[in-house]
Amino acid sequence: MAVRRVCTSAWRTGAEIGVNNARTLTTTASLWVRRAPAPGPLPNQDIDVGNLESLEKYRSYTRYFRHAQEAHNKPAWWHTYRKYVEQADPDHGAEQVDIGFPYEQPKRNKQAKERKQIMKANKKNVELERAARLRTLKVSLEDVQQMWEQTSGPFHIKRLAQHYGVYKDLFPNAFFLPQVPLKVCYGQDGSVHYGNKLTPTEAASAPRISFEAEEGTLWTLLLTCPDEHLQDSEAEYVHWMVGNIPAGAVHSGEELCHYLPPFPPRGTGFHRYIYVLFKQSGPIDFRDDARPSPCHSLEERTFKTVDWYRKHQDHMTPAGLAFFQSQWDSSVTNTFHDTLDMKEPVFEFIRPPVYHPPQVKFPHRQPLRYLDRYRDRQPHTYGIY
Repeated sequence: MAVRRVCTSAWRTGAEIGVNNARTLTTTASLWVRRAPAPGPLPNQDIDVGNLESLEKYRSYTRYFRHAQEAHNKPAWWHTYRKYVEQADPDHGAEQVDIGFPYEQPKRNKQAKERKQIMKANKKNVELERAARLRTLKVSLEDVQQMWEQTSGPFHIKRLAQHYGVYKDLFPNAFFLPQVPLKVCYGQDGSVHYGNKLTPTEAASAPRISFEAEEGTLWTLLLTCPDEHLQDSEAEYVHWMVGNIPAGAVHSGEELCHYLPPFPPRGTGFHRYIYVLFKQSGPIDFRDDARPSPCHSLEERTFKTVDWYRKHQDHMTPAGLAFFQSQWDSSVTNTFHDTLDMKEPVFEFIRPPVYHPPQVKFPHRQPLRYLDRYRDRQPHTYGIY
């Protein structure tokens, strides 16, 4: 009886294997039938690989380059990578417009002379030479920071802004070189740099803003978030706006929209909060842009930087930039409930249940944990009803 059971199980297993092989052949055949032939000749299809000596000898690079250009200019039936990218993003490769101040490249002769003078002065300084030899020389980080801001700093900031998509989301098809260093500080340890992470608790109150400005100049400061809007993915929420700032004194400017702390909803990841500093050519009438104070309506805070800048582009120019990232914490709940007076939205990713094929009575060549997939996960009652 036991032998008969073993033979029966072996026979059933062999039948199942045959069915699986038949299904595999059927699937392969169906895929082979569905594959359509190429609508045209493929590149280098006419080359006989077995007889490479029959290929045309170009005899010179000039002739080869001419033939390559002719083949490149011929229309092809297949899509190149450039065509796929252009269909997905029509603005890809478009020329970017510089909307910032022109950068004045210092003359190399003047830089070389200044460098030689500094090197001569350092060589004559005996104490500096002795400290460098004994490895006790200390370099001021403030001087290094100042030198970086005057030389390669704006280009590094521009590269970081392009990496984080700041220009693409705020100023489509445009960019600017942030030539005015903008320093934003939340408390003691909450400095804003260029993409660093801060919590909404650290950014709960308005920061200290400082930047170098000449007497008699006027500025505009804007804080916006392009990732936070709850209904329109193309819109933003303005968190702070101060206009007609005299000579860097932000507290003396005209507050058009009071400060609102970051409120990234739970489950949406990190959001970008971007500070943009504009230099005005003169006083600007911002009566149409002012919000009621206090402004706790998200509808009134709906904003688009590009439309707002197009409205005032004849009277202001972007000059400074700083931004940070923030993620949900417990203070966001208080912001929604107490400040905005609304329910807090929570976003979750609903994972589909793990798919398991129907259980096989005779699991041939399956691991020992095969039955664990089909185990009843409900807790046992043990006779308690």
